[in-house]
Amino acid sequence: MALIDLHTHSTVSDGTETPEELVATAAAAGIGTLALTDHDTTGGWERAAAVLPAGMRLVRGAEFSCVSPTGRPETPGDRATVAVHLLGYLFDPRHPAIVEEQARLVAERVERLQKMARNVAADYPQLDAERIFDLVPAGTTPGRPHLGQALVRAGVVGSVNEAFADILRTGSKYYEPKTDTPVERAVQMIVDAGGVPVFAHPLARKRGRVIELSVLADLATIGLQGVEVDHPDHSPEDRATLRGVAQDLGLVATGSSDYHGTNKTTPIAAETTAPEALDALVDKGSGVPVLEG
Repeated sequence: MALIDLHTHSTVSDGTETPEELVATAAAAGIGTLALTDHDTTGGWERAAAVLPAGMRLVRGAEFSCVSPTGRPETPGDRATVAVHLLGYLFDPRHPAIVEEQARLVAERVERLQKMARNVAADYPQLDAERIFDLVPAGTTPGRPHLGQALVRAGVVGSVNEAFADILRTGSKYYEPKTDTPVERAVQMIVDAGGVPVFAHPLARKRGRVIELSVLADLATIGLQGVEVDHPDHSPEDRATLRGVAQDLGLVATGSSDYHGTNKTTPIAAETTAPEALDALVDKGSGVPVLEG
C-alpha cells in the first residue's frame, strides 16, 4: 500500500532538499500521497507539482507559526503562552488574510535571524553575521536552521542538531522571539480560505512547554479539524492520549514524519497517515484540490 506522509519541508523553508528533490525522495520511499508544508509559505507548491510523478498525489499545505495559551484563560495562575504550529491543508493561497499574514511572518523571521546571528557572533566571532543570508536561497523563508548551517560551516558545532541543542534553543541567551499568529486566528484564517487546519505535534515535550489538552477542545469549536497524533517527538503514552482526545472531539488523527532532510535525523515516512484519515481531510477542503501525478 502506498504510504501517506502529511508533514514535510523543503529548502523553501528549513529543509535541505529542494521541492523537486523532496518529491523524488518521497517517490523512492514508496509515498503515494505527499503533503508539502513549508513554514509560513506556499513558495514550493508549483515546483513540487511540476515534477509530480505518475501515481503520486500532492496535498498542498503550510505550517503556520502560532502562539497559543498553554491552557484555558480562566485557569488560575496559568495565563502563559507557548509557541505552537498549525498545519493548514488545501487552502487558497490567494486569500487576502493568508497573503498578508504569511508576508508578515516572513518579515518577522528575517528580523529574528538577523538579531540572533549578531547575538551568536558576539561570542563566536568566526561566524560572519553580516553574511548569514548567503545561506538562504532566494524565495526561501529564513529560519534558525540556516543559522545552524552557518555555525556548522564556521566550525562552531558539528551538526544543525547540535546547534539547536544549546545555542539556538528557545530560551538560550542568543534566542530572539518573533510575533507569531494567535492560533485561534490561524484556525479561522485557514478555514476562511477553504483549508483544513490540523494541530501539529501538540505534545512534543522535548521542544519545551506544551499545551493543555483543553486547547484542542477549544479550537475544535471554531474549526480545528485534526490533530497530528503519530509524530517522531510523541511518546507512546502521549499518542494514546491524543488518539482518545481526537476520537472524543471528532478530530481526524494524522501521522507524519515532519521530514527536514539532513537538518533532522528522522527519515521521510517514519510516521504515516491512514487512508481513511486522509479521505476525511480531503473531504473538508475546498481551497485547492489534491493534485494527481
